[in-house]
Amino acid sequence: MPADANTRPAREKLWTVAELLQWTCDRFTREGLDEPRTDALHLLSQALGCERMQIYLRFDQQVDEPARATLRDLIRRRLAREPVAYIAGKRGFHALGLDLHVDPRVLIPRPETEHLVDWLLSGLPFAQSPVHVLDVGTGSGAIALAVKHNRRDVHVVACDHSDDALAVARDNATRLGLELELLRSDLLASVPRPEAGFDAIAANLPYIPTADIAGLQPEVVRFEPHLALDGGPDGLDLVRRLIHDAPPLLAPGAHLYLEIGVGQAEATRAALAQRGFIDIATRRDLAGIERIVAGTWP
Repeated sequence: MPADANTRPAREKLWTVAELLQWTCDRFTREGLDEPRTDALHLLSQALGCERMQIYLRFDQQVDEPARATLRDLIRRRLAREPVAYIAGKRGFHALGLDLHVDPRVLIPRPETEHLVDWLLSGLPFAQSPVHVLDVGTGSGAIALAVKHNRRDVHVVACDHSDDALAVARDNATRLGLELELLRSDLLASVPRPEAGFDAIAANLPYIPTADIAGLQPEVVRFEPHLALDGGPDGLDLVRRLIHDAPPLLAPGAHLYLEIGVGQAEATRAALAQRGFIDIATRRDLAGIERIVAGTWP
């Protein structure tokens, strides 16, 4: 590869896969990207049309000019700080084979949200009558589809205020062969209550304080939808609304699961308790941050 992704190589040669990987990794390291080797592997595998693990089996293979041209274009996009998930057009979530289409209409699903899915699944009942789960602010459909992927017997409803987000979620559900009921709704305003109520409601709502958004990573500020980030002055505007509005839709003993940001657990627990939820608990993510708060409706 050239010294700069905008120029052509000074010498005519076919670069090997190993050389391209090292060059790309070094370039990303100089630019200060957080995961230069991981990003380089993602983009190189995309340019070559293979899985990442196959890269290691093809180190000595020479790469022709069309593939190098594709890689140069991908590198330019990453150097502009476009997230790798948007460049690839997909992001794996919660399970092998659960690849979600993502683009700038929706947030990129994060590993932290997988903790919410695991906790929700562990608390779902097994019953002869239908079990109902609601995913509020579904975005790409990550939570709803992960639940349905693991529990085909569960009736899963997913809602979002954004028509664009619902289009992405619908596309993901169709492509994965998973049945969701998709609704356009401002939080719970247009969500009908199942006859027996929902057994669980989950939400990864916007929780970034408005003043903090400008200081986020360029990948987030420049490319991810701000509507899905901005949680108001302290980040909890929508979380508080959902806590207040959820009880009429919940079955007795049902759970409300909320993903939150750094330092928001205490206020979220207090809001749940004030609304009448019991057995309020918190789970930490792999970084030790109190990331998921849940309460039970009595």
